[in-house]
Amino acid sequence: MTSTTTKTRTEKDTMGEMSVPADALYGASTQRAVLNFPVSGRPVPLAIIQAYAAIKSACATVNEGLGRLDPVRAKAIRAACEKIAGGLHEHGGWQRHFPVDIYQTGSGTSTNMNVNEVVANLVCIERGKPIGSSKDAAYLAQGGVHPNDHVNMGQSSNDTFPTAMHVAAALAIHRLLEPAVGRLADRLESQAKEWDKVVKIGRTHLQDATPIRLGQEFSGYASQMRHGAARLRSALAALAELPIGGTAVGTGINCHEEFGARVSAQLTGMFAPGGTAAGWLGGAAPAEALTFREADNHFEAQHAKDAYVEVSGLLKTIAVSLSKIANDIRWLGSGPRCGIGELVLPAVQPGSSIMPGKVNPVICESMIMVCCQVIGNDAAVTLGGFGGVGSLLDLNVAMPMMAANLLDSIHLMAHACDMFTTNLLEGLSPDLERCKGLIEGSLAMCTSLVPVIGYDKSAALAKEAFKQGKTVRQLAYETVVGQPDLAGKPITREALDHYLNPWDMTLPGGEGSAGG
Repeated sequence: MTSTTTKTRTEKDTMGEMSVPADALYGASTQRAVLNFPVSGRPVPLAIIQAYAAIKSACATVNEGLGRLDPVRAKAIRAACEKIAGGLHEHGGWQRHFPVDIYQTGSGTSTNMNVNEVVANLVCIERGKPIGSSKDAAYLAQGGVHPNDHVNMGQSSNDTFPTAMHVAAALAIHRLLEPAVGRLADRLESQAKEWDKVVKIGRTHLQDATPIRLGQEFSGYASQMRHGAARLRSALAALAELPIGGTAVGTGINCHEEFGARVSAQLTGMFAPGGTAAGWLGGAAPAEALTFREADNHFEAQHAKDAYVEVSGLLKTIAVSLSKIANDIRWLGSGPRCGIGELVLPAVQPGSSIMPGKVNPVICESMIMVCCQVIGNDAAVTLGGFGGVGSLLDLNVAMPMMAANLLDSIHLMAHACDMFTTNLLEGLSPDLERCKGLIEGSLAMCTSLVPVIGYDKSAALAKEAFKQGKTVRQLAYETVVGQPDLAGKPITREALDHYLNPWDMTLPGGEGSAGG
């Protein structure tokens, strides 16, 4: 082994010698992956690395409790894992030491070995030994930590990587996305109540329909987000089941039979409020902690990634909801003079480099682009779990890609929801005069006359009103007042105004819609 003062050092693995950057905390296995996979230039997400640090720490504690790992080594591994979770800033940042591309070996073996090597080398530094000493026989005989024999004890890439996938995604949803969706739902519910008295025209097929209250429309948006929050709780239940303990193919070879259950319990405690890892992976730990558990069936948990596909599908559904809300608001805010204009969107930036004074619905557009990306990510995750593509016999081999895409969706949606709430909804207001004016001009007002004069006469009234450029009310005053209703009773002007009351039309069984 050459001096660490040179640009490279030479390390060995089971395939032979490999030159490694002198100050890199990883070793030969990681360097091979760096050379093998120069694809995207994007390393495995930090959330996966931090989740891996938690898993290695938990495994060390469990192995110590099982009497398989001595307390000194276990403590050293835990200390190294804490440094990794902290971002390794004193060593130049985590990306320098976890450089393996997302598009690597499909089981994530390169990342698992990357973590093992970094943990072992951090222990070397702590013990005053040169980086790369972790396989030196004399060092190991004195209590040193080996990347495979100690850091990876009772584990395989095939169960640790999917476990890291689940832990990282669950914590991101629990700490980032779920609160953001909740805040968005709260705001929509508040506006639904605030604007419950604002009557406006409804629209179906982008054509005039019967009146609706603005609060009713926003209550629908709020309900979409409450359903979204419920979907996230379902996602957390799926992700809480961990593959750890299955090792290579799910049989648990080289692993204590209690290992999976104990590690799952250890992770639950570590990430609970006040736990040793409560501050890891970003976001505040909610009061209600996640409860991780060992997979009921390790063969399902490792041979397939159905839970990940399920969660991605749930996120896609929420993205569809968000796209509907954002698109409706930008339509209702179109104008300001030549569009619908029932909503006044906050002016957050100039909308054009050539048209002065133009303001665009940029927050809505940003949200919709995020939704498009989430749907695209879902397609990739789905194919990653697809039989013959990612799921092959006794292992899924598309896991790094699936993890990166799902985490991207979670983070994009969390930040987009907060952006939407703060930069759009909090400054949104209705144009009351515009809402009132459009109702009176709508031909769909004739709908409430159907129980009074019949469908055919109501349709003819609407067509004639459009032809003459009059409102339904104006023409009805001229042609309907004094005529008999379907029961033979003369229609008065007062009765007509009662039938054409927009507020009544927004009530189930209201007199306007029922004909009195």
